[in-house]
Amino acid sequence: MSDGIDIGPILARYPVEEGQGALMSLLQDIQEEHGYLPVEALERVSAHLNVPIANIHGVVSFYAQFSLTPRGRHILKMCLGTACHIRGGGGVLDEVQSVLGIKDRETTGDRQFTLEVVRCLGTCFLAPVIMIDDKYYGSLTPAKVRKILAGYRDGK
Repeated sequence: MSDGIDIGPILARYPVEEGQGALMSLLQDIQEEHGYLPVEALERVSAHLNVPIANIHGVVSFYAQFSLTPRGRHILKMCLGTACHIRGGGGVLDEVQSVLGIKDRETTGDRQFTLEVVRCLGTCFLAPVIMIDDKYYGSLTPAKVRKILAGYRDGK
């Protein structure tokens, strides 16, 4: 593949006979290993499973878990639900965007962070809240979020 992503070992785990039944698991494995689903990988999946590329694009575009563009090492979800919004989430989001230099659904140039603005993280009692990977940070202020992001950048 021209982008240097080798999905051969992943494809080998899914026999051709499984067809569309293996599609979700195969796509999840590719994304987990490579961080996104390159178009060339989808074309190889189509040929391997004998599933039309249109069907694969339908699945990829339907499920929010899939990305056709490279994602960051850390996924930062910023809640802008009612509780977070009322308690200053907009200012926290402004600070996240300023520090990282990206907007919603974008990835930093160094591929360290992808920002996703969401409507609810189910932790209203922590508002305003962000989630980085699987860890929640609540009762945020712009200063707190700067410190948190600096910690990730420093590898802490």
